[in-house]
Amino acid sequence: MSETDLAPTEGATELDNVADQLDEDDRLKPEFVRAVLDAVEADDAAAAHALVEPLHPADIADLFELTPHEDRGPLALALADLLDADVFAEMNDYVREDLIDALEPQQVADIASELDTDDAVAIIEDLDADDQREVLRAMEPDDRAAIEEALSYPEESAGRLMQRDLVAVPEHWTVGDAIDYLRGHDELTTDFWEIFVVDPAHKPVGTCQLSWILRTPRSVAMADVMKREQTLIPVDMDQEEVALRFQKYALISAAVVDAAGRLVGMVTVDDIVHIISEEAGEDITRLSGAGDGDINEPIQLTVRTRLTWLVVNLGTAILAASVVGLFQGEIARFALLAVLMPIVSGMGGNAGTQTLAVVVRAIATNQLTESNTWWMIAREFRIAAANGVALGAAIGLGTLLIFHNADLSIVIALAMVINNLIAGLSGVLIPVTLDRLRIDPAVSSAVFVTMMTDCMGFFSFLGLALLWGLSG
Repeated sequence: MSETDLAPTEGATELDNVADQLDEDDRLKPEFVRAVLDAVEADDAAAAHALVEPLHPADIADLFELTPHEDRGPLALALADLLDADVFAEMNDYVREDLIDALEPQQVADIASELDTDDAVAIIEDLDADDQREVLRAMEPDDRAAIEEALSYPEESAGRLMQRDLVAVPEHWTVGDAIDYLRGHDELTTDFWEIFVVDPAHKPVGTCQLSWILRTPRSVAMADVMKREQTLIPVDMDQEEVALRFQKYALISAAVVDAAGRLVGMVTVDDIVHIISEEAGEDITRLSGAGDGDINEPIQLTVRTRLTWLVVNLGTAILAASVVGLFQGEIARFALLAVLMPIVSGMGGNAGTQTLAVVVRAIATNQLTESNTWWMIAREFRIAAANGVALGAAIGLGTLLIFHNADLSIVIALAMVINNLIAGLSGVLIPVTLDRLRIDPAVSSAVFVTMMTDCMGFFSFLGLALLWGLSG
């Protein structure tokens, strides 16, 4: 074997260099990011360029996301020729918006023209109305028409998500006609997994995977090789529902149709992966009232979002405090009530949060529908009852052993059972009710569940103490 055979290829060396810049989780190492920023700070654009050039577009996007806000502008200038459409497509929305704001309309138009329609829309839809018009004016007529049509659909709908670049052939063609068409038209998209078969009205009647075409004789009609069963996506369907259909039917791509049933675009699984990740993250952060939860979100927007819900929580806390105020006399006569009542409300809050998380997820994944709502309510009631009895017995026994007061132990045990039942029911009924009212349960449920468990925890414990006649 020669030395040439043993020597690594240039491509292999480049891959090794890239791998050296990533940690075990495929994230850019802090020392690499620092080296790039140091080169930029030293006005050594060539060194920064040499470090970054071997990276994948997604890693270059990560580099900008890991760069402090004030350093992104100089970094973009140093890496201007590497900031292509693929990098912008991979970039965090807030970071991308920062960089887009610094570009001229023609530059934005050039970048958008190189992207798939859905990625181009993601860039342009966040621009101010005036900037949006300038960018659209700078685009080619065909690209502009496609973007304007996409922007006419509701946000987070299939119309915004879909790609217009697809391959569709008439059902009367043969496999040979389709192959010749694919080979003879350079303007066709190069990234697709299946061909859509349409009737004369341009309505999809079936799909045909590329593998089937390659393995089928040229003389066979497309109508004989295609699969007629397909999942069609209405153009105004919410993107979360689109993602659920992809998950349910294990789709790679799906046709998007307008109100008349005509084929207008397609959604591919790579877009769905982003949607699933975004929706899951949004539901988690919204349950806590933290908004989008993006660390690149502007501080002013984050403060405004969090403060809104904190003010609402302040109101519910005042309401809970007013419940406690109704029993000032009992608390004054028996100070142990003040010591133990946070345990009842706190445990109820935790139980309610557990139920709420399960129900919100079930709603988001279409596991919970009108047909099984009552079954879900009964299920959570049984779970709450079991947990309430177990926790009530534990806290009752602990209270008896510590304070040697049988009446107090019975009261706190009963209050624990009652509040757990209320927590379980609240955790189901509140998000279900909000969902029926077309309000996102992930956004609003937590504050109401917390209010219910706090108020009813205090009320049940102190009310039972009053009825039981507890006194110091």
